Amino acid sequence: MKLKQRIALELARINFRQENAGYPLYQLFWECTLRCNFACRHCGSDCKSEAHCKDMPFEDFRKVLENIKANMDVSGLSVIMTGGEALCRKDLETCGRAIYDMGIAWGIVTNAWLLDEKRLISLLKAGIHSITISLDGIGETHDWMRGKTGSFERASQAIRRICAFNRAAQAKQSALGFKQLSPRDAIAFDVVSCINKRSLRELETLKEQLISLGVTHWRVFTIFPVGRAANDPELQLNHQEFKELMDFIVKTRQEGRIHLNYACEGFLGDYEGKVRDHFFTCQAGLSIASILADGSIAACPSIRSHYHQGNIYQGDDFVEVWKNKYQAYRQRDWMKKDACANCEFFRYCQGGAMHLRNDDGQLLFCHLDRLS
Repeated sequence: MKLKQRIALELARINFRQENAGYPLYQLFWECTLRCNFACRHCGSDCKSEAHCKDMPFEDFRKVLENIKANMDVSGLSVIMTGGEALCRKDLETCGRAIYDMGIAWGIVTNAWLLDEKRLISLLKAGIHSITISLDGIGETHDWMRGKTGSFERASQAIRRICAFNRAAQAKQSALGFKQLSPRDAIAFDVVSCINKRSLRELETLKEQLISLGVTHWRVFTIFPVGRAANDPELQLNHQEFKELMDFIVKTRQEGRIHLNYACEGFLGDYEGKVRDHFFTCQAGLSIASILADGSIAACPSIRSHYHQGNIYQGDDFVEVWKNKYQAYRQRDWMKKDACANCEFFRYCQGGAMHLRNDDGQLLFCHLDRLS
């Protein structure tokens, strides 16, 4: 690694510590349902059409938000409704509007099967701020990944619809002389793609497809071996394939035709500063928390190991938990063992992303190893 990159990493590390002093809460995920209309091959939570856990009543989640608002600054907070498939909740707009009326931004992560024009208008009226749509490949590849014939076409239609709305909002603002869009006038929108052995070969085609649809922001990630993906070799990239993905991201970012980021999965050595807008950090438990469907107080919902910090149905106060717990996330020296014990990059990586740790604290795999 070049000296210039080492210096940049060190400066980023110092800045990271300063920004997270006091642990400001920026994202609160609400696992509002475990029901799902898809059967995705890589699902980490093994969601089904009939979930083993009922949807959390909004009034229970509202109490959490009221507590947060009474004790913390919510001006920078965003609530992300996830699942399962958030749009399976028929009262989603009612929930969203109540959150909006509390002065808190909200959004969803969706497979877009139910996101037709009527539903989009309904979400807009409810004050939605952000939407992330999953698109994992072209045509049959996406349908294969998602376990639903026609899902690629439905997702593409939804993407096209949102992009058209944002273009219209941009044109309206330009005509009025404003330089920036208000969340009320446009949706913060991106597409996220889970890259596997099949979709890796379609990356250029997928990129051109997204650009043609009007997408400006794109994120990609790779599959970690939990849930249904644990024993599916077709989903896992080998070391060479993983490097090909990194090189594709670097090339696409240099082109500047679509803004592409690799997800916050792990430290990437020489690729740090080249494939993301920021150097690697895992914000789980630092600025990101979640309330799971069963009431568990957790961090990033991608974490499927048991690092829960309490439960709202067992009398735990979220604000108290946020201020005084999450030590496994905030003091990560305990991760300096096994493969991380003597790693020269531990000061920057801090043991990697928490979703890659199992219940025993063991690292499932190291992204840096994949690039060696």
